[in-house]
Amino acid sequence: MNTFRLPTNVCFDANALDKLKEYKNLNAVIFTDPFMVKSGVADRIAEKLSECNVSIFGEVRPDPPIELVAQGLEFLLKANADIVVALGGGSSIDAAKAVLIMAKRSGKKQNIKLIAIPTTSGTGSEVTQFSVITDKQAGVKYPLVHEDLQPDVAILDAELVRTAPPSITADTGFDVITHALEAYISTAANDFSDALAEKALELAFEYLPRAYKDGNDLEARDKMHKASCLAGMSFNIVSLGVNHGIAHALGAKFHIPHGRANAMLLPHVMRFNADLPKDFSSDSGSFSTAAKKLAKIANRLGIRSANIKFAVNGLCDKILAMEKTCGIPATLSDAKVSKEDYLAQKEAIINSALNDACTVTNPRKMTALGVEEILSFIAKY
Repeated sequence: MNTFRLPTNVCFDANALDKLKEYKNLNAVIFTDPFMVKSGVADRIAEKLSECNVSIFGEVRPDPPIELVAQGLEFLLKANADIVVALGGGSSIDAAKAVLIMAKRSGKKQNIKLIAIPTTSGTGSEVTQFSVITDKQAGVKYPLVHEDLQPDVAILDAELVRTAPPSITADTGFDVITHALEAYISTAANDFSDALAEKALELAFEYLPRAYKDGNDLEARDKMHKASCLAGMSFNIVSLGVNHGIAHALGAKFHIPHGRANAMLLPHVMRFNADLPKDFSSDSGSFSTAAKKLAKIANRLGIRSANIKFAVNGLCDKILAMEKTCGIPATLSDAKVSKEDYLAQKEAIINSALNDACTVTNPRKMTALGVEEILSFIAKY
C-alpha cells in the first residue's frame, strides 16, 4: 500500500510573511546565516514575531558541519525555544532541522514547531523530511531522512529571493530541475509525485532563464520559488537518485556548491539512466521505463519527437544548452578541481555515491563501474 500526504502548511503570494503574526507569547529562535543578519532580513522576520520573545542564531554557514549543529542545539535549549524559524537557503533550513531533531532526541524539548522561510529557490527543504549535514574531517555529507525533520509551516516570499546573484540563481535553479527529474524517474515514483514533478519542470524550464537574466523579474522569481517547493514535495514522497548520490560526494570532497554539482552531472546521469538502445529504430518495448518517462516530459516541455531516443537526447541537449547559458561549468576542471585531487578522491567518491541514501531509488542499478562511467563525462582534463 502506498500513501500520499503533504504535512507542511505552505503559505505563499502576497503577505505570506504575516503568518508569523499568528504566533504570540512564545520563545522563538531564528536560525540563519551572517548575511541575513547583516542585511537586516533577520530583523524583518523578528518584527513579524513582535509578540514573541525572539533570539537570533546567525552562525549558519554553507554545508553545515556537525559542530555547528551542536552549537545550535546549545543555543536552542538555552532560549527554551517553542518555535524555530529557519531563514535562508538549504544550509540554514538543514541546520535548523538537524538541531531540532537533536533537541527532540535529547528529551529536553519535544513540542517545537518548525517554520521554514527559504531565501533561495532550489532545495525544497521547506517541505521535505530531508536534511544534509557534513562531517568535514571525514569529507562526507550525510543525508538525514526522518518525519521529525518535516517543517510544520513553509512561507514562500519571492521578495526574499530577488537579490540572489545570477550564479546562485543558476545553481539553485538546476537543483530544482534535478530534484524534479530524479523524482520523476525514481523507482518509487507514482501518479501523485509525477504530477508535482511535471509542474515543477514546466515552471523551471520556462522561468529559470528569465530569473537568471534579470533578478528583478519578480514573476520569474515567484514561479521558480514555487517550482522549488513543488519539486521538494515530489522527492519528499519518492526520494531521488544517483545524481544526488554523486553530487553529495563531490560537494564534500571539493566544496562544489550542491546545485552546481547536480547540474554538471544531470544530463549525463539522465542519459545513463535512460540506458538507450543503440538502434534508433527500436520499438517502444525495448526502452526502459526511465527513457519513456524522460521522453514524455521532453514532449511536455516542447521537445517534439516521435522517437523516444531522439526525445531523451533532445531533453539532455536542452539541459546542456541552458547550463551553458547560465554559466554552469561543464567539467571538474572548469570547476577548479585539479586532476591530481580528483584522482586522489575518485575511489572515495564512487564508494560514497554507492552508499548514499538517495542512490537507493535510482532507476538503473548502480555499480562502481556505472558511477565511474558517469564521472568520466565531467572528469575531462
